[in-house]
Amino acid sequence: MRIIVCGAGQVGTGIAKQLSSENNDVTIIDNSPEAIQKINETLEVKAFVGMPSHPPVLEAAGAEGADMIIAVTTSDEINMMVCEVANSLFGTRTKIARIRHQNYLSPAWKDLYRKDHLPIDFIISPEKEVANAIMNRLHVPGAMDMIPFADGSIRVIEVRCAPTCALINLPLLQVREILLDLNVSIIGLVREDVFVIPDKKETLQSGDAIFFATGDKNVSEAMKIFGHKEKEARKVLIIGGGNIGLFLAEALEKEEHDIKAKLIEINRDRAELIASNLTKTIVINGDALDQEILTEANIENTETVISVSNDDEVNILSSLLAKRNGCDRAITLINKSTSYSPLMSSLGIDVIVSPRETTVSSILQHIRKGKVRAAHSICGGAAELIEVEAFHNSSVIGQSISGIGLPKGTIIGAISRKGKVIIPQQEDTIVEGDRILILSVLDDVSKVDAIFSERQDYF
Repeated sequence: MRIIVCGAGQVGTGIAKQLSSENNDVTIIDNSPEAIQKINETLEVKAFVGMPSHPPVLEAAGAEGADMIIAVTTSDEINMMVCEVANSLFGTRTKIARIRHQNYLSPAWKDLYRKDHLPIDFIISPEKEVANAIMNRLHVPGAMDMIPFADGSIRVIEVRCAPTCALINLPLLQVREILLDLNVSIIGLVREDVFVIPDKKETLQSGDAIFFATGDKNVSEAMKIFGHKEKEARKVLIIGGGNIGLFLAEALEKEEHDIKAKLIEINRDRAELIASNLTKTIVINGDALDQEILTEANIENTETVISVSNDDEVNILSSLLAKRNGCDRAITLINKSTSYSPLMSSLGIDVIVSPRETTVSSILQHIRKGKVRAAHSICGGAAELIEVEAFHNSSVIGQSISGIGLPKGTIIGAISRKGKVIIPQQEDTIVEGDRILILSVLDDVSKVDAIFSERQDYF
């Protein structure tokens, strides 16, 4: 595919890297010469300096023959205009835009995005995506991440292997036999900040970050096996009253369980606006780094703190202060960079949320076509979770797992068959209608394409 990415920030760079690794013809545009120079030094893609919404710039970038344009600049208005120009002048087939301001996303204005008005095929709202990702983590206490697939029947959980885990120092072959009775499969792990698909001789170690797949009804028991018996939080403190904080508070108010939520926002006007939109959440105007404000929020009796301000340092420090004051668990948003990530667990922060990774995953959902139902980037783009549906004309129908010929960096973690989740063995056979969860390292995604699709334009 020929793809143009507008915006060379973290999201634009991340998606360009991901797509170019799959042998797509990728061009990136940004009006910053410094950003484009960095792209030229780090990625094997075409790069242009210029305003992405200007017709001559798009023309020079090859918009005339492009299959897709992805507009992820920092300006909603520029992203909208890019899609309009690409459609009206160059007939670009698929147009994706990142839109942050919620005034553009109100259901009252949905007609704005009709093809005869503003032709945007898919809209990405990073704040909503991040809020949803955090809610997924809250629903599985102790998990670093939770990603649903196959309409929620399959869950992929990232969890740190606790010192109390009974599986520590056991060979993975033996671990898999034990977990099979629980309908659980380990599909990857991170050790010393490196992602690997473990072989059968590998042993689990305390502190490993484990990715496992299971059915939605087996999550609780699986978490116990890995040494996690945390209870779902009922007392939550949100730090930061931006769009993410507001979305979280609104979502928590809709939960079936009685959750007592508080929110700290430093800007008085914003705090008052948030308070007017919430009915159950207590809103506190103040600085989350102020001990008196934390005391007012009853931090010592809070079970989970969620720091989601626009300032990474504030998020990190407020999370550490909350933990120091007795809070059980900290979920921390890191906006700018993943360079802090290796430090977080040693500091006591339990979960890191990356808007860049979340947004890239959202974009991948719309890029993948054909038999791919869902896609999710993990570990900074090192690997990808893919949900594939086996249609009647698929070449894998009737083949055993061992006979498919999966590349070494790929594993089938689970199959949803008529709503039942199966942890497949090598001799198991693929049948029509199977929803197949695959984990693949980035370099092998295109090979997965070739195996599960008969069409050249699958992605």
